[in-house]
Amino acid sequence: MVEVFAVASGKGGTGKTTSTVALGMALSDRYDVTVVDADTGMANLLFHAGLSDAETTLHDVLADDAPVEAATYDRFGLTVVPCGTSLDGFRDADPDRLRDVVATLAKDTDIILLDSPPALDSRTAVLPIVLADRIVVVLQPTIPAISDGLKVQEYATTYDTDVAGLLFNKVRESESIEQVSEKTERYFDGPTLASVPESERAREARRAGRPLLAHAPECEAATAYREAAESLTVRNGAAAAAADRFQSAVIPESL
Repeated sequence: MVEVFAVASGKGGTGKTTSTVALGMALSDRYDVTVVDADTGMANLLFHAGLSDAETTLHDVLADDAPVEAATYDRFGLTVVPCGTSLDGFRDADPDRLRDVVATLAKDTDIILLDSPPALDSRTAVLPIVLADRIVVVLQPTIPAISDGLKVQEYATTYDTDVAGLLFNKVRESESIEQVSEKTERYFDGPTLASVPESERAREARRAGRPLLAHAPECEAATAYREAAESLTVRNGAAAAAADRFQSAVIPESL
């Protein structure tokens, strides 16, 4: 089986990368999970996974300088494919090759999580949503964040990518999240998977270069991410068929 999820937000600052890694670790209790930093322009996953000194990254693979196997690392029960942070690496990377990367990884995993760029302003940024089977939309309970999340859903629908669910993140105690999520679900296709409270432990984890579920596994935010993973229904799919589909995915020439 294999299913590809793009974790997307439509804006920066929602905690998308933290959420991607946390969901991956929670899902790894039941599945073989691969996490890919598909944000080739503003990569952050390597810092969250303790891979800041990784010699080979997705940039090298997309520049055709290394096979994808050379850019995969075992960390915290996950297979992690980090992306580099240099402007030269971003310039030399060919986003079209992401199709082959996902197709190769799909042959040997159950779930692929694509940490997507926060803004849908380029062909490169939209590509993870095009390749995914479904998206998980990370939101803060604010009108601008929800508005941007709806744009993500619109793009996904355009490319026949379904919405797996919504993940509210950085929720403050003063915010009536139950009322917000109830209203939000009227406009989104997927259910609310969980509401993750704003957490100092999450900030500590980022500074320590460790995933939240490894740094503070019993904190409220970690518990909420495990709740989200339990709520996420994973579909069965044939790996060979999935690989063929990813390789033949039509990449938009323009937005």
